[in-house]
Amino acid sequence: MEQRHLGRTGLRVSRIGLGTLTWGRDTDEHDAADQLKAFWDAGGTLVDTADVYGGGEAERLLGRLLDTLVPRQDLVIATKAGSVPDPYRRFDGSRGHLLAALDASLRRLGTDHVDLWQIHAFDPVTPLEETLHALDLAVSSGRVRYGGVSQFSGWQLAKAATWQLAAPGQRTRLACTQMEYSLLQRGVEREVLPAALDLGVGLLPSSPLGRGVLTGKYRTGTPSGSRGASEHLAPFVEPYLDEQARSIVDAVATAADGLATTPLQVALAWVRDRPGVVAPVVGARNAQQLTEALSVEALSLPDEICQALDDVSAPVHRYPDQDWSTL
Repeated sequence: MEQRHLGRTGLRVSRIGLGTLTWGRDTDEHDAADQLKAFWDAGGTLVDTADVYGGGEAERLLGRLLDTLVPRQDLVIATKAGSVPDPYRRFDGSRGHLLAALDASLRRLGTDHVDLWQIHAFDPVTPLEETLHALDLAVSSGRVRYGGVSQFSGWQLAKAATWQLAAPGQRTRLACTQMEYSLLQRGVEREVLPAALDLGVGLLPSSPLGRGVLTGKYRTGTPSGSRGASEHLAPFVEPYLDEQARSIVDAVATAADGLATTPLQVALAWVRDRPGVVAPVVGARNAQQLTEALSVEALSLPDEICQALDDVSAPVHRYPDQDWSTL
């Protein structure tokens, strides 16, 4: 699998990442092991998790598979901290919480460092410089090699990345930002992606298959065993089952028919090769699904197909996002 630099850093990662959102909850150890082995065999390196996935079980499961199944040094392990199970405060970016969460993640993973540590979301009640100082301390202590953020808006990303760049050698440059990005969700193109491109921050798209909808599996209903049929994940899928989404999915299916491939591969190839994208993070139910996603490595979409998909999925950019210089 092709390797790409993570933002403007020396770290290289596979251009498809393996997500572990459902590990330890919907994905058991056997299926997780099959996925990790298939990913590694295909040349994949970037494995993305978080301290809250499965209440910590995703990290524990991944930790058990490291070394016993796949050599630790062959993988780029990425995790996140900052989300908390508190209905009154969803995010805690305080230095104390973040550093304690990192130590707990390292114990669950059974490793002395993670290759990439990401602030899971912006905390509006903690000074941003305090949150970022935790990132600096984690890197300077050797527990973290590279730092990034997740779910930051355009202005939040620009402020954080600029703050870190203001003291080179003292503060850790942001390597990446993780955001939802797909043919069904192109909101990052308004401000997040331009900021990332300008500041040398790589984009790791989450839900690159539109929460599974872009595979076409929901075109004739909700299949059993799918996320849409899951009690706790159905609300996650439902927003992408409207009429606009159906027209985009139909266009993806038409492109797939013309290229003798699958809608999954077309949708994944589209987001993988967008400007600024480093590696879409793919979550699969089993190794068979993951293998299909990994086979996209051989596919590059023709320009006319990309343009057609761009047109049918184009988001509406109004003031102040519209380029007024063209008027």
